[in-house]
Amino acid sequence: MKPKPYPMNDESYIKPFLKWAGGKRRLLTEIRKRLPEDIKDCMYCEPFIDGGAVLLDLQPKRAIINDCNCELINCFQMIKQSPEKLVKELETYENTPEFFYSIRSLDQQPGLHALTDIQRAARIIYLNRTCFNGLYRVNSQGYFNTPFGQYKHPVIANKPVIMAVSEYLNTANVKIVCGDYSIVLKQLPSDAFVYLDPPYHPITASSSFTSYTPKGWNEEDQLRLRDACRSLDKRGIRFLMSNSSAQFIKETYQDFTVHVVKATRSINSKGSGRSGIDELLICNYTA
Repeated sequence: MKPKPYPMNDESYIKPFLKWAGGKRRLLTEIRKRLPEDIKDCMYCEPFIDGGAVLLDLQPKRAIINDCNCELINCFQMIKQSPEKLVKELETYENTPEFFYSIRSLDQQPGLHALTDIQRAARIIYLNRTCFNGLYRVNSQGYFNTPFGQYKHPVIANKPVIMAVSEYLNTANVKIVCGDYSIVLKQLPSDAFVYLDPPYHPITASSSFTSYTPKGWNEEDQLRLRDACRSLDKRGIRFLMSNSSAQFIKETYQDFTVHVVKATRSINSKGSGRSGIDELLICNYTA
């Protein structure tokens, strides 16, 4: 059953409900400049959805969103299906170190599997809103390991945003999938447009964020994605990708159009590390 529409005075409520490392809110202006003119008529696909900044900015009428992080995808599904229950659950959560670490440690206990889908979604949103720098990070065993953020008044249950995003997901035809990006790409129709936001290739050994998944993301993964982009190009499907300005990425995608743009980073332990840096927007069409 679809949730009742939430009265919105401003579409600005339709925005990411998570603070996500590598989120694209600060790159939206550059992305908008390079989108095809007929983007509204396309089947929009985002196989690395992360926080969903581009999706929620464009608000396409037809879309497929995917991620290999099934806890993240469950958040989107619960916001679409049961936003009121999710908000109600979040309103019971406490901003204390004791409560935070009790919730964080659930992925190391059998109790995680006993949680309902609503409780799982609330756990991820809560940890994201209260952990240090809002950084979703797991170790090699798949356990969330970002420490408590010690924020005085974090917005844990952001009802206006959750309800607005839910209304969009239910008004539009948005299919939500959890799995490997390659499966989604193989099933796309010819009128699809794909925005790719994979884990960025590190510019230096110390510049990469710690993994969002236990397996991480390496050069072999980047090359596999490059091959998938070549396949999209052969099928006549347009794509736009964001990635770091690492020389490896420039060389890997030299057969496509590569734009160098400036972006800021919102997640960095040092304020000086949040200044403008070069990033790449890569596409297979004139933009």
